[in-house]
Amino acid sequence: MTSATEVLRQSVVVFSKNYLPVSRVNIKRAIALLVMGKAEPLDFTDSKGYLVRSPSVVLLVPEQIRLTITDAERVWRVPPVNRKEVLRRDKHTCQYCGSTKQLTLDHVLPRSKGGKQSWDNVVIACERCNSLKGNRTPIQAGMTLRTKPKAPMHPTVAFAEQFWREQQVNLD
Repeated sequence: MTSATEVLRQSVVVFSKNYLPVSRVNIKRAIALLVMGKAEPLDFTDSKGYLVRSPSVVLLVPEQIRLTITDAERVWRVPPVNRKEVLRRDKHTCQYCGSTKQLTLDHVLPRSKGGKQSWDNVVIACERCNSLKGNRTPIQAGMTLRTKPKAPMHPTVAFAEQFWREQQVNLD
């Protein structure tokens, strides 16, 4: 038996009208979408969902819902290359050693050698690694990047990729 607080901590996956997983919402938001007719239950698995009781209604909230409305999608733009966004992309971690202390921006191809302030040329580096690398490329400095720098992807696409990756793991 699950308590009311445990049920309220649960989340529900929201799919778009054309079955693209777009987000995860808390159970209260899922109930609101279902009750207002803006979403319908989906059942991809044999999961039971969450039983929610009120004084007058007992509602079975599924683990996945599909939006029945079509909103004009908000335009999403790639964020500007700045410290805050690069820190977010690189998960506040040095891309050379993995440190989370004394972080700075580093140009993979130094600006003095023609490197641009672009998503594929800027990474987070700790002060130590940035100093070791100096005015050289990582190859010249004998250092390797943990991940290849790239622009952030649309949040919906990122969520969909993560969702399907988790589903694959659950099947294995």
